[in-house]
Amino acid sequence: MKQSTKRRSSPTTEREFGGTLGASCIPVLLPLLVLFLLSVSRSPGASLLQWPPQLPPPSALWDPLAPLLLLGWFTLHAFLYLLPLGKVSEGLVLKNGTRLKYPINGFHALVISVGLQMLLLWLGFPLGSLFDLLLPLAVCATGLSFLLSFYLYISSFWAPPHALAPGGNTGNPLYDFFIGRELNPRIGNFDLKYFCELRPGLIGWVVVNLGMLMKEVELRDGASLAMLLVNGFQLLYVADALWNEEAVLTTMDIVHDGFGFMLAFGDLAWVPFAYSLQASFLVVHPVELGAAAATAIVLLNGIGYYIFRKSNSQKNVFRRDPKHPSVSSLETIATATGKRLLVSGWWGLVRHPNYLGDLLMALAWSLPCGFSHLLPYFYVGYFTVLLVHREARDERQCRAKYGQAWDAYCQRVPYRIFPYLY
Repeated sequence: MKQSTKRRSSPTTEREFGGTLGASCIPVLLPLLVLFLLSVSRSPGASLLQWPPQLPPPSALWDPLAPLLLLGWFTLHAFLYLLPLGKVSEGLVLKNGTRLKYPINGFHALVISVGLQMLLLWLGFPLGSLFDLLLPLAVCATGLSFLLSFYLYISSFWAPPHALAPGGNTGNPLYDFFIGRELNPRIGNFDLKYFCELRPGLIGWVVVNLGMLMKEVELRDGASLAMLLVNGFQLLYVADALWNEEAVLTTMDIVHDGFGFMLAFGDLAWVPFAYSLQASFLVVHPVELGAAAATAIVLLNGIGYYIFRKSNSQKNVFRRDPKHPSVSSLETIATATGKRLLVSGWWGLVRHPNYLGDLLMALAWSLPCGFSHLLPYFYVGYFTVLLVHREARDERQCRAKYGQAWDAYCQRVPYRIFPYLY
């Protein structure tokens, strides 16, 4: 039964991403930015600063094959999501005291997807043609993000009050559509946010990268070392996320943020098409990478990955079982909520060591593209801004939640992401 009343947040509640103005502009500007970046990556100059920018003709934005491929891809991953593979895990406790159950089979989906790609290559399918379909696919993924977001917004009015996200029920339609009203929207047991978070877009990123690699093979009779490094680094990142899929159940996206346009577009369009810019750039702008440079880049990515994985693992183990032998000896601070804050180990180095590792890897993904163009480094700049903004959101929420205990933690660990810098 539809709820007869709406819960509105307090007028003083701070709204994220610029409030109503940001919620009005971002759904327009971000899709245009994706199309702009893809267009620039394919242009000979690959200049972000050229004015007027080189824009594709309208005919380049549509191909009838694109929606069919996208529909088939989503259908495949919905089927894989429902397969009884892997284990089932419970999320954190919700407002009403219950826990939702989630299938932990994303790594299986990745392995099956890569296996299907290898089969298609063996059968002679031209996977390099994905390069020519990037713009139409991005347009279709954007359209799907809007359709899904409208569905999520409308269906949220049938959700019980305890199912709404903390900051997504302001009563402002534009802002609530953007940020997401419902925390865990489901169709039966099919969790829409959790599915989109780690499946079609994230694994689609790997598929797009492989398509760019195959296009380079078609054009130059082989894959460059730079392209292989970009594909390898980003495949490792995606495989790690899916191998440690259970850890996403404790992240801000799942625990705090509603499911609206912000996450829908980010998961389905931004990740596969903006994160693959380095690979699409290398198709048109090949780079000859020497052994010494390649070794240094591999080392940088390895250091970043080590920091990222070790710190995340330590946090996730502590959240689920503070008495686990690997974390029981670490120093903590008690909070009024009954929980404890880590102040030693990785989380005694900086407040967000996982972000530090993430940024080192982001730089390693861009360095194989050389220094002739700014475009491959867009991801590093964007990701730095994203993580600094996310860190600020974390800071506000933790201070509100833990009070004096958080202030004590900040005194013990003064640096947020970069030791001795920030």
